[in-house]
Amino acid sequence: MSSNPHRRGAVADNILPMQRKRDERRVTVEVCVESVEDAVAAAAGGADRVEVNSALALDGLTPSPGLLAETRRLVRLPLVAMARPRAGNFDYSAAEFRVIERDVAHLLEHGADSIAFGIVTPGGRIGARRCRSILRRINQAKREAVFHRAFDAVGDPFEALDRLIDLGFRRVLTSGGKATAAAGAAVLARLVERAAGRIEILPAGGIRPANARRLIGRTGCDQLHTSLRDRTGQLNRRDLSRLATVLAGV
Repeated sequence: MSSNPHRRGAVADNILPMQRKRDERRVTVEVCVESVEDAVAAAAGGADRVEVNSALALDGLTPSPGLLAETRRLVRLPLVAMARPRAGNFDYSAAEFRVIERDVAHLLEHGADSIAFGIVTPGGRIGARRCRSILRRINQAKREAVFHRAFDAVGDPFEALDRLIDLGFRRVLTSGGKATAAAGAAVLARLVERAAGRIEILPAGGIRPANARRLIGRTGCDQLHTSLRDRTGQLNRRDLSRLATVLAGV
């Protein structure tokens, strides 16, 4: 990506030793974090992209402006920021939707390269009208839009994928409608085929060094999303190093 004052950070020297591993693989690794420390560790450990959240125990909520700004100061990798105001379903009240709009404005101001959000109607379809409103803000800022795992709550993933393509999303995060990406691998493969390069399919859910290579082979995906948390909820740096090694040359 082009140079940006947000990307000047103290971890530059730590990132450089991992450049060879990144250059040797064709698979993009996105690491999901909820702290500055884990974001720095992800960058130093071989991640290609970082998704910044709060409350990963709730599957990720909107990070504070301070968390995103400090992560941006120290990490020069592309940063995805979650815009999700609460846990639970993805059908938001009018007030909750206004919160999302305000949060997106703050996240864009504090250095997010991409915004991950998702809106699904009670009938299990993409909330297209509200998505368009958010997308206008993201497009005006010349950033990328990601539809997060709200996608796994839709009734028909293939119709939903077509709608996201029409709306102009760059990427969709999904486990293929299952609890894990490994369980949803068959659906993920069909989504990749249906997408035909018009939108990126980003598998998520239970991805570890032990199953990553096989998942890539089964789905045809060229990127993975993982949190790699240990029992304390922190990033498992050893697993990240193993994942980078497993995917080298893939």
